[in-house]
Amino acid sequence: MSAPARYPGRDRLARRVAGHAGRPRILGPAPRVAVVGGGIAGLAAATALAERGVRVTLYERDQQLGGRLAGWQTVLADGSTATMSRGFHAFFRQYYNLRALLRRTDPGLHALTGLPDYPLRHRAGHQDGFARVPRTPPLSAIGFVARSPSFGWGDLARMNPRAALPLLDVSVPGVYEALDEVSATDFLAAIRFPQAAHHLAFEVFSRSFFADPATLSAAELVLMFHIYFLGSSEGLLFDVPREPFPQALWDPLSRHLRALGARVRTGTAVREVRPAGEDLMAVEAEGDREEFEAVVLALDTAGLRDVAAASPQLVGRAWRAQVAALRTAPPFLVSRLWLDGPVAAERQGFLGTSGFGDLDNVSVLDRWEGEAHRWALRTGGSVVELHAYAVDPSARREEVQARVVRQLHEVYPETAHAAVVDARHEWRADCPLFAVGSYCGRPSVSTGDHRVVVAGDMVRTGLPVALMERAATSGFMAANVLLERWGVRGETLWTVPLRGRSAAARTLAGLGRR
Repeated sequence: MSAPARYPGRDRLARRVAGHAGRPRILGPAPRVAVVGGGIAGLAAATALAERGVRVTLYERDQQLGGRLAGWQTVLADGSTATMSRGFHAFFRQYYNLRALLRRTDPGLHALTGLPDYPLRHRAGHQDGFARVPRTPPLSAIGFVARSPSFGWGDLARMNPRAALPLLDVSVPGVYEALDEVSATDFLAAIRFPQAAHHLAFEVFSRSFFADPATLSAAELVLMFHIYFLGSSEGLLFDVPREPFPQALWDPLSRHLRALGARVRTGTAVREVRPAGEDLMAVEAEGDREEFEAVVLALDTAGLRDVAAASPQLVGRAWRAQVAALRTAPPFLVSRLWLDGPVAAERQGFLGTSGFGDLDNVSVLDRWEGEAHRWALRTGGSVVELHAYAVDPSARREEVQARVVRQLHEVYPETAHAAVVDARHEWRADCPLFAVGSYCGRPSVSTGDHRVVVAGDMVRTGLPVALMERAATSGFMAANVLLERWGVRGETLWTVPLRGRSAAARTLAGLGRR
């Protein structure tokens, strides 16, 4: 691929994945496509299709768009209205395709603002951060080791270099072929990753999947190292929305879709999808039935399982069995507290934590989110959000909720003196589990039926993407599969480098595999 003149970020080694050639738009009668799921993947697919003249109907079972980044109104005990959500998400600068989606309605990405650091505090007292670490590898690794209290030069020297070589040359699907049968915990033990620095790997990378590292595929962990640290010069700093998710992101995108002629049907769950003759697919949703030339299944893991189980003629028996075997990660908790007192001014807007028990991170929302900031200004209080990932399913939820608040008091002692004006606790268990040995069983975008494609953050894309970026990328890829069928040009995608950045490092890694 020839290097384009313009890049989506600062990394000049970012890779352009050109969309297929074709007409700019549909000519003649426009095909009808049902997009099932209004999260990031579904919104990306619907946008790419509608912009090229496809007649899109977007189905979302909830009343709000955004999927796991949806938001909804709630009335607090003081009578004020607030937007609740499923919690904090970091918009990293290497999320090129997600950002391309958001630029449809916000070309300058003014709805996002950068946080100054990504600090990680261990209960033992040491704290790591990334604000002063160079962003370009290998300087990023050298700079981090030079500054980190958790991972020093001696730790680096004691690592097992042969076992660590996969970190230097990551490719997809090669990383899965090499490491999918190994757990993240076992991989870190094999490379002799220092115990004191385990929180760096687990809190920064592994826990982003809401999973216990002992059950998580090492391939996903190593891919994350590549995307965020060793393979990209965008760095580990990130942006967050200036307002709640609906106002900042999804309401504008919904208006954009409707202006393109798309139908957006929120509060409408799809029950069954089945063939309707040779060329059409029938979609049954909330008592009505419509026929489409194609369907994009952009559901979460449980939603995809449910639709496949209720659709005995969908794609084929082997594909439905593959979907039925998909698993979800353990439950996680998001607790949001509206406090009558402020958090100390020197506190970071976001803090990752380790060793404090259930508590995995703390967000002081009024430091960046306008709605929370206005509430804090009006009341003199603060809005704090707590996350607990991979909670034991047998744990009593009320006890976990109480513990994370006590752990907040330990992390930020001043919060112990503030009364809770109101609180919301969101328990969810709908994130995909990338378990050891599960890669080959995950669905790909194409299904074998040219009328049905799949998108979502559990989907195999063949590209180095993860989390929200995997959702956006797979959504565009699903649209591209359909657009190519109709002779319409595809969406161009971008990723972090497809291989390790250094030729010497790739050579070493190759020798290590022999």
